[in-house]
Amino acid sequence: MAERSLVFPAAEFVRRTGALQARMAEAGQDALLLTGPADIFYVTGFLTRFWESPARPWFVVVPAAGRPVAVIPAIGSALMGRTWIDDIRTWPAPDPEDDGIGLLAETLGDLVPESGAIGVPMGLETSLRMPLGDYLRLAARLAPRGLVDATDTIQRVREIKSEAEIAKIRAICGIADTAFEAVPAIVAETPRLDTVFRSFQMALLEAGADWVSYTAGGAGPGGYGDVISPAGPQVLRAGDLLMLDTGAVKDGYFCDFDRNFALGKPSPEVCRAQAALFAATEAALATLRPGMRASDAHRILTGALEKEGATPGGGRLGHGLGVTLTEWPSFTDRDHTELRAGMVLTLEPSVELAPGRILVHEEDIVLRATGPELLSRRAPAELPVIVP
Repeated sequence: MAERSLVFPAAEFVRRTGALQARMAEAGQDALLLTGPADIFYVTGFLTRFWESPARPWFVVVPAAGRPVAVIPAIGSALMGRTWIDDIRTWPAPDPEDDGIGLLAETLGDLVPESGAIGVPMGLETSLRMPLGDYLRLAARLAPRGLVDATDTIQRVREIKSEAEIAKIRAICGIADTAFEAVPAIVAETPRLDTVFRSFQMALLEAGADWVSYTAGGAGPGGYGDVISPAGPQVLRAGDLLMLDTGAVKDGYFCDFDRNFALGKPSPEVCRAQAALFAATEAALATLRPGMRASDAHRILTGALEKEGATPGGGRLGHGLGVTLTEWPSFTDRDHTELRAGMVLTLEPSVELAPGRILVHEEDIVLRATGPELLSRRAPAELPVIVP
């Protein structure tokens, strides 16, 4: 086997493809059609920012046996040729008359018998990255072959990380840890919130991130209102709480955790909320085990917050993490996905301080047979204080 590859040795992608093919066999799927950047990167190592352009669709077919087949725009041929993939079929995209559908139909027709089934991720946390009209035309051309839901096929494989993947996530967490250390100096120099956001992103890049896909947070007196709004021009002042949250990327893998900072001495109310968040995270670190459910993680976190006299925030309190910023499962009372050793997850408890005022804390972990192992550096029990 040619050893050329990107990000990982070829053996890592052979393992992943074999795991997918085993799940496909169990589900009666004769091929797997992947269209999204995360899934295509997962099986090939094809890593590029060119996905930002919506002008071209990209396809990778995982057959029942053997290596995946890339059916891609010609502009991607050189980069795909540096991966472990040998069978690369291209067309001159974008083509307004046939943007790869003819070539893709021919490829799938050769690999799948007429009575066969082609798996396509169709469920929660999936998307189809091709025009819907082209998908319908593809289905018509492939009939009587059926297109079936392969969400379970891809998710059950991707959710368990190899040690090589865990090392990548640990590395980007370390980069973010370094950038968070720079926040007090950034705030001292540039106390305007939007400038702090920009400077924090620069700190991530300087620490070694390849790019910063996600930076969010909030600031306000004694708490913040939400954690997804763009930063505005407000000047940070004594009594404010500042939270920064990042999804930075290294070698295609994300971190996702936040840190809180107090500008000046925090109030007793804020200190109690911080103590509750720290205690809830400690409870999850101590008790979470493989075999539990995502809903159990939610129960552990909310129970610990309530035990500390805090009001748990709404929404999910953690999620999966890997080649996308958020992955399944979600720590809610309705998600009963089994937690398994090798999952990389976030613990993200939040408390409501008052209507419209919250405090959120997040750590990244890998779940081992004996319990969670931190990938992010544990936040301090007490809020770091920045003198305004």
